[in-house]
Amino acid sequence: MSSTEANSKVKERVVSKAEIRFLEAFERLKSNNPEILPKGTPVTQNNVAKEAGVNPSALRSSRYPELAQQIQNWIEDNKENSVQKSSRQMMLAQRSKNRELREQITSLQEQRDKALSMLVETQREIVSLTLENERLKARLPAIDVSRIS
Repeated sequence: MSSTEANSKVKERVVSKAEIRFLEAFERLKSNNPEILPKGTPVTQNNVAKEAGVNPSALRSSRYPELAQQIQNWIEDNKENSVQKSSRQMMLAQRSKNRELREQITSLQEQRDKALSMLVETQREIVSLTLENERLKARLPAIDVSRIS
């Protein structure tokens, strides 16, 4: 088999400019360094197209089967690692956590105030009983107790 026959049988795949843009966008999303979409955007076929600056329908599996498969493989391989939340989801989660913490602070302050009130009341009662005890001791006559043997 001559070299020209081998060349005709093995076609080199020509990569279009659009596919290069998709590949670059895919790499940017994988490294969490997008130029168009916000950081933390999950890697999906639609987001790769958006990051490339085109309509998501432009990146079809029928047009770019290898790239679409590459994206799907990466998503499957990084499922556990890419439990990414959008910035809005993260903000809402943080707000919810802050709200819960504020409620906990309020509850703890109420418990503290109630305990402090009980402590003051108990101290007042101790002082009152101590004074009454001293007053009653003063009223008792002196008792002369002799030993009986």
